[in-house]
Amino acid sequence: MHVLVVGGAGYIGSHAVRALVRAGHEVTVYDNLSLGHRQAVPAERLVVGALEDTARLIEVLGSRRIDAVMHFAAFTLVGESVADPQKYYLNNIGGSLSLFAAMRETGVRRCVFSSTAAVYGEPERVPIREDAPLAPVNPYGFTKLTIERSLADFAQAYGWGTAALRYFNAAGAHPDGDIGEDHRPESHLIPIVLQVALGQREAIQIFGDDYATPDGTCVRDYIHVEDLAAAHVLALEKLQEGVALQANLGVGQGYSVREVIDTCRKITGRPIAERIAPRRAGDPPSLVADASRAASLLGWRPQHSDLQTIVETAWRWHREHPQGYGATS
Repeated sequence: MHVLVVGGAGYIGSHAVRALVRAGHEVTVYDNLSLGHRQAVPAERLVVGALEDTARLIEVLGSRRIDAVMHFAAFTLVGESVADPQKYYLNNIGGSLSLFAAMRETGVRRCVFSSTAAVYGEPERVPIREDAPLAPVNPYGFTKLTIERSLADFAQAYGWGTAALRYFNAAGAHPDGDIGEDHRPESHLIPIVLQVALGQREAIQIFGDDYATPDGTCVRDYIHVEDLAAAHVLALEKLQEGVALQANLGVGQGYSVREVIDTCRKITGRPIAERIAPRRAGDPPSLVADASRAASLLGWRPQHSDLQTIVETAWRWHREHPQGYGATS
């Protein structure tokens, strides 16, 4: 298939581009480069454009004879979504509807969507299954859930084949060490810990050490970005007309903040100072996926998602690219 990867110059999107090419698909990347990086994708595959530019999307989808879309383009910072919800509603929901309108205009009816475990809010039970209540507690999670429901409605009404993949904690970098995680500002735990190891931060803040977990710090399910990318390719190949799939992408095992920090110390061989800070509002003690549906529906099994491999690949990227992709994008 010829796949348009929207937001394909970002962290997860760029890894999905690699996986699609490796699987034999033709790929065009569509990105406005506000958060993505030009260096993360082959120049000949990149089309620079805005998600809200429906006419531009129609031109690209039609002229390049696109068969399917992978949709990664979104703002993703929870705190920012609370402070500025309009930004998230306009971009995440409004931009997605622009993309979907362009798809309808050009007859493209396959879509794999980058969703999130934030659609569950604060779960009643762990591990979390797909039939758990959908009750997001912030605008970011709500925008992702709204897009999921739009795709489900489009599948029913227009015969689309769609998949919404609900990520837990994406982490790690490509084994080649040439693409990886470069967010500005950085909000993910492992890169922040590695920035301390590189001397770019004084210490890692641990937000609460009195949770009802084995060592008192929050537990999260970390999944290697390469395993996420592989799941997208499998989902693309499983899309069925009129069917909207939803599946968790996680490992089913959680690691605490302290376990992550200790693993980073072991892998880097460097001291990593830590400071205890107050709990953050809305941080559940434990978020762990039940990913059995992805295994049964997609035939997907994580191959790189043990914590040591995640940290080793992330450390290689950050050590060799201490400024990420650099000052320009």
